[in-house]
Amino acid sequence: MELKEALLKRRSIRRFTDKSVPEEYVNELLHAAMSGPSACNKTPWEFYVITNEETLLKLRKAARYSNIAAPLAVVVCGNLSKALPSQLAPFWIQDCSAATENILLRAVDMGLGAVWCGVHPMKRAEKNVSEALGLSEKEIPLNIIYIGYPDEEPSSRDQFDDKKVFYIE
Repeated sequence: MELKEALLKRRSIRRFTDKSVPEEYVNELLHAAMSGPSACNKTPWEFYVITNEETLLKLRKAARYSNIAAPLAVVVCGNLSKALPSQLAPFWIQDCSAATENILLRAVDMGLGAVWCGVHPMKRAEKNVSEALGLSEKEIPLNIIYIGYPDEEPSSRDQFDDKKVFYIE
């Protein structure tokens, strides 16, 4: 699939079949994630891959809008002990967001569907996800990405709006 096609086809998928995602696909998704840019190449990201039904159930209840039944979840976390120092530490959010988008695009390219469910900065959701996964205080969950074979097929879309573009010459 060409990049432009993947960009336009990438939509949030919230209904999945029960078919599990092969391990080699998960590996491809993680390689894509870690190919993303990172401020000063700190790579403060960590990825928790969940297929255990009990843990998936906890994640479904952990955050607002995260009640998605999928065979696979990847929780993208920022590890503050690996982030830039002091006031630059919040760049972990950008690093992990770039990694997340790479996962979403690679999933589409592989015939999978995915949805990004935000966790950070909602403190209660952060606490719930952290408890479900046994995260340390230095690990902040940014999101839960549910992944699987789609049981729905939204049409591609282009949301370009020239009213949101400003040229300064």
